[in-house]
Amino acid sequence: MSGRAQLMWDEAVTGYDFGSGHPMDPVRLALTMRLVEAFELDRGPLEVVAAKPAGDSTLRLVHREDYIAAVRRASADPAAADLSYGLGTADDPAFAGMHEASALIAGQSVGAAEAVWRGDAAHAVNFAGGLHHGMPGGASGFCIYNDASLAIARLLELGAERVAYVDVDVHHGDGVQATFWEDPRVLTISLHEHPRTLFPQTGWPEETGGEGAEGTAANVALPAGTGDEGWLRAFHAVVPELLGAFRPQVIVTQHGADTHFEDPLAHLAVSLDAQRAVAEACHDLAHQYADGRWVALGGGGYAVVDVVPRSWTHLAAIAAGRPIDPTSMVPEHWRHEVFRRTRQLAPQRMTDGRTPQWRDFVDGGYDPADRLDQAVLATRRAVFPSHGLLP
Repeated sequence: MSGRAQLMWDEAVTGYDFGSGHPMDPVRLALTMRLVEAFELDRGPLEVVAAKPAGDSTLRLVHREDYIAAVRRASADPAAADLSYGLGTADDPAFAGMHEASALIAGQSVGAAEAVWRGDAAHAVNFAGGLHHGMPGGASGFCIYNDASLAIARLLELGAERVAYVDVDVHHGDGVQATFWEDPRVLTISLHEHPRTLFPQTGWPEETGGEGAEGTAANVALPAGTGDEGWLRAFHAVVPELLGAFRPQVIVTQHGADTHFEDPLAHLAVSLDAQRAVAEACHDLAHQYADGRWVALGGGGYAVVDVVPRSWTHLAAIAAGRPIDPTSMVPEHWRHEVFRRTRQLAPQRMTDGRTPQWRDFVDGGYDPADRLDQAVLATRRAVFPSHGLLP
């Protein structure tokens, strides 16, 4: 296997644009790539690669043919968007070129999966991806084609027998879970804000997989307001043990930055520094359990200047084997670029000034009155016995 890391990037992914005023502003992608370049990660540690858009045969690995046809129609004529497919809604307004932009993002994630499986790269990152709400037959939650599901389906097509998907976006990874609900070859783990308080109102601990795949879906429903300590405690209380029992050949991770305390669409209180710590943990877990095979995707994140570019630049740097010191100053020319594009002031450093710490769930003791611990225990009780683990 190559020791190199690939960053999947084509400037045209910024054409995934739902229009003015929509939270999913593609400037977050452009600013992330400019920050990656400002730290010179593209000059050696990362090989920047543009994959082809996903063709119909690839899209059909996950999506129904009639849905792909509906996306194509809405892409050619946004006025023809079919609401029955989730197209033309407030969350997923139709726009010209929608199919092409969505297929291009999907192609980057599929290309990342192919590179890692074939050994062309140890790790591959597509921060434009992670569109985890897309369903086989419909758009949902700002997501048209589900690139994460497509990457996993392509890995299975190439011969992978066990793929683990770890989703730390603030929203439940419902589309990926639904796609592989009855497939025992895929373990989906999602840590997200509790469905009582956030879209898509799924991801309860009792959702553990379909017939013949019991225990292959794990959901940690975090109380609103959960901060660094609780978020990291929950991650380490669930993810490593499940990966150790499942023994994946590849790990696909989704790093939505919308867990951050500044994100306008959700209610967790996680810092950039904790997001960086989880990215490092995912990297280490890939080496511990999957021979280093790691596909890392972006996802949500709507603090498009202050949070998303820094979070995903840290992710890319970790994948490249050249992590950025959190105390590093943000390059001045990038801050000028931010102001030029957005008229907002950019952050000064690659940190929120936090040093995240947490108590280990198993060794540090369980507090039955603590809502975070109750959430963790509910997940462990629901899923761990299926893997021969003690809850």
